[in-house]
Amino acid sequence: MTVTRTTEVSATGAAHGAAPPPAEPTPQPTPAAPVPVATARLAIFSLAIGAFGIGTAEFATMGLLPYIAAGFDASITEASHAVSLYAIGVVVGAPLIAALTARMERKRLLLGLALLFVIGSIGSTLAPSLPVMLASRFLTGLPHGAFLGIGAVVASTLVSPNRRATAMARVMLGLTVSNIVGVPAAAALGAQFGWRTAYGLVALIGMVTLAAVLCLVPRSAPAQAPSIRRELGTLKRPQVIITLVAGSIGFGGMFAVYTFISPTMTEVAGLPASAIPWVLACYGVGMTVGSLIAGPLVDRSIERSALLGISALGVVLLVLAALAQVPAVAVACVLLLGVAGSLFTTALQVRLLRESGDAPSVSAAMNHAAFNFANALGAILGAVVVDAGLGYRSPALLGAGLTVVGLAVMIFAVVSRRRAVCR
Repeated sequence: MTVTRTTEVSATGAAHGAAPPPAEPTPQPTPAAPVPVATARLAIFSLAIGAFGIGTAEFATMGLLPYIAAGFDASITEASHAVSLYAIGVVVGAPLIAALTARMERKRLLLGLALLFVIGSIGSTLAPSLPVMLASRFLTGLPHGAFLGIGAVVASTLVSPNRRATAMARVMLGLTVSNIVGVPAAAALGAQFGWRTAYGLVALIGMVTLAAVLCLVPRSAPAQAPSIRRELGTLKRPQVIITLVAGSIGFGGMFAVYTFISPTMTEVAGLPASAIPWVLACYGVGMTVGSLIAGPLVDRSIERSALLGISALGVVLLVLAALAQVPAVAVACVLLLGVAGSLFTTALQVRLLRESGDAPSVSAAMNHAAFNFANALGAILGAVVVDAGLGYRSPALLGAGLTVVGLAVMIFAVVSRRRAVCR
């Protein structure tokens, strides 16, 4: 399948008017048969339900830590390993599962990943001890990146070439909406009925995903026979590596702030603790808005969208560092971080699909592993500057610095690709 010059799915496109690089043919995966519009919409919706469950599972734990610690008679620090082990599961599972299952039919793979997610969530719900809970969290994280990455690839096969970014953004919309609905609902259930009910909710969402994928997603196979060697080989491509590095570093700035958003809002902006859930909901709203506008923007220009997204992240972080004491400005910055972050992440996901179109599964899943690495990087470095006595504005300044590095990497990626095209 050939993609025209009006979209950047296979070229630097409208931004630079360049033709696709001849050195790397990137045939896109296609469904076995034409898919009606209604069928495509329902399939994408079912994948978005899975993304909703994954987002709820990932972020709800942060609000449940005191209850988990009390339930197992452990410290908050010990209970916090539930967050880090989930992230480790994502980093490990994303490339491993995508590579080892490269030959599987994608619908069957998505069903297997959803089942693994349900098993891990049920394990978290029924865990008799903290070690079992932590192991279940790791298990739940394993399918995270693979489901989102492969789900996005499947969604892109169900629509016309100039709608691929929009289809992928619609899947990710479930992830963003989870921060508005799923995470607050899980936190409320945990506070009212115990933390186990929150994970029970996550398991239920996983079961709904299983049923929806089974009934609504058509069978989907790659355009050419996949292989583990080809899938892993995409990680040797310079543009894939540079894109992953840009995400791993550039998005770390957002997580540096998000990790300490509660004390920043209460101690610097002066908001009451009761306002924190609403502040976090603003971030979810921003992510949702960003997902809605990201698809059309990225369909027009991948490179411009990526550069715009990470540049906007840096600017917002600087404004937050300077004016965090003004409540309205601080809350607006949180919302704008969600918008800019969604634009940046969507652009990188589509860029990876373009650069590894003949074997997209591993690189698509690695995008989510990269952002989980950014999560860990931002949280660790943010803790360092706070512990150094620099205050709760310092994570925003640190984050701005990380986005500058990520922007430099992104510019290098764009320039090096243009040079390769011109040769």
